[in-house]
This record gives sequence, structure tokens and C-alpha cells, in this order.
Amino acid sequence: MFGTKQVPAVGVSLGIERVFNIMEQIQKDHNQTTRATKTEVLVSILGDDLIQAAELASELWDAKIKAEYLVAKRPDKHFRHAEESKIPWMLMVGERQVKEGTVRLKDVESKAEDVIQRGSVVEELRRRLSP
Repeated sequence: MFGTKQVPAVGVSLGIERVFNIMEQIQKDHNQTTRATKTEVLVSILGDDLIQAAELASELWDAKIKAEYLVAKRPDKHFRHAEESKIPWMLMVGERQVKEGTVRLKDVESKAEDVIQRGSVVEELRRRLSP
């Protein structure tokens, strides 16, 4: 077709999208969820305090808790990111929490939320993440 010389050939094609769809369906059939990330906690800073985000995330990383952070003023951006990435927990910190020395710990799936002391974040997350 593309040259002047005749070459006999046989070919096979397999759509990679179909393979992924089949794998996802198998996981759903076994009540497993596909996660885009291994992140366990999203540190959500409601504002623009990058230092606060880095400090909290560093504490979690030092405790071997898989975390990432997002700094944005709009709470819906944080929720959407956690839900789309299937991150199970959110640590939410705004101006009020900084003044009070607390954080809000939110279970993304159930939407349950607790206010905990800033100093007990690591212990509380370890307790909730342990099987």
C-alpha cells in the first residue's frame, strides 16, 4: 500500500483503552476501587499559606504517611481533587484553624468531619489509617 514492493504481512491490534476498561471492571466486580494515587491524606490549605502546607505535609511524610498538599482559596477545588483522586482523608486548615491551633479532619467518602488539635494530627491519622 505504501511502497512499490509487495510484502506479505499479518497484523493484530489490541486497543489499550479496552484493556484498561476490562481491568477496571474486574476490580469493580471484586469490590475494589482504582486509585490514581497512593496518597492517603490531602493537606488542604484554604488560603495561600504555603509554609503551613509544607510543614504539615513534612510531618506526615516523616511519619511515613503518604500525603500531598493543595493551596487554594476555594474549598470546592480541594474536595473535587480529593474525590477525583480517591484520596480517603483531608486535613483542612484555614485562618480560623490556625488561630485555634486545630485542623479539620474529613473522611472524603462519608463526608464526616472532626476538629482535632494540630499537635495530634499524626497520631490521629495513624489510628484511622491502620487496618
